[in-house]
Amino acid sequence: MKKYVIFITVVMFLLVIILPLIFKNTTNNNKMTKIRVAEVTHSLFYTPMYVADALGYFEDEGLDVEIVLTSGANNVAAAVMSGDVEIGFCGSEQSLYVYNEGADDYLINFAGMTKRDGSFLVAREPISNFDLKDISGEILGGRIGGMPAMTLNYTLYENKIEDLKVNVNFDFAALSGAFIGGNGDYVTLFEPNALGLEKEGYGYVVASIGELGGEVPYTAFNALKSYIKENPDVIEKFTRAIQKGLDYTFKTDSKTLANLLIEYFPDTSIEDMEKVIERYRSIDAWYKTTYISKEGFEHMQDIVEYNGFLDKRVDYNTVVDNTYNYE
Repeated sequence: MKKYVIFITVVMFLLVIILPLIFKNTTNNNKMTKIRVAEVTHSLFYTPMYVADALGYFEDEGLDVEIVLTSGANNVAAAVMSGDVEIGFCGSEQSLYVYNEGADDYLINFAGMTKRDGSFLVAREPISNFDLKDISGEILGGRIGGMPAMTLNYTLYENKIEDLKVNVNFDFAALSGAFIGGNGDYVTLFEPNALGLEKEGYGYVVASIGELGGEVPYTAFNALKSYIKENPDVIEKFTRAIQKGLDYTFKTDSKTLANLLIEYFPDTSIEDMEKVIERYRSIDAWYKTTYISKEGFEHMQDIVEYNGFLDKRVDYNTVVDNTYNYE
């Protein structure tokens, strides 16, 4: 009996010592890496990112991702540069500005998502057989220096349209209200704002600026050069999760996607979400892979340069890193 008591005592002692160590190791192995992502605007234009989040693709990679709305590409860049977030999600043109300002630790685009402008041209009246060359009057084009306004200006230039005033006095988020208030003959809007105006009878979508403007790395994920160098595993895992989101988006119907993402857009009906996703699908809005092509990047520089916001072109390989992407 005495030997039995001693045996039990020894076993209990070992359990007290060993179990916490086992639990500690398990906890460490399951520890998630916290990543904050600053998104430039909240729109179904970014469906693949929300898909990756909703289906747990980030978690599968050991990442605890928080998506933070940070309106304005310049503000996204500032958040990354200051260290408030680890990853930025905005127009790739921001990497040009930061680099040309002489920063030693600049922004590098490491994964693309949208390959064209997500804006739709909304007119006050329905127009059948719309032709951009017939447009006249005033168009609300968003913030001066913003990619939507610059893409619009470049598109008008390419189509030799001069008899049109582009109003860049309204912030991106204020465009719908300004148009409803009687400003402009046309407005460029992201979804679901464009569909919202249609439903309320204030306007009618007549064209896609993205289709007219051509392919560019319109919205891409970026991080500081130092962060990418110090955390290559995080960048690889994040990129892999985004690729899974793209893959799922392409193989899944819009209704299923709408039902999956309703919690991200609680003020939008399933039916409207389905229409918006289908509208973006119809203009070929998303890259098939996260690879950022040199051709698209140079076209983006053409647009920014034409608008007078690029003093010096930046080498593609300096601010684009396709290490974890495939074409």
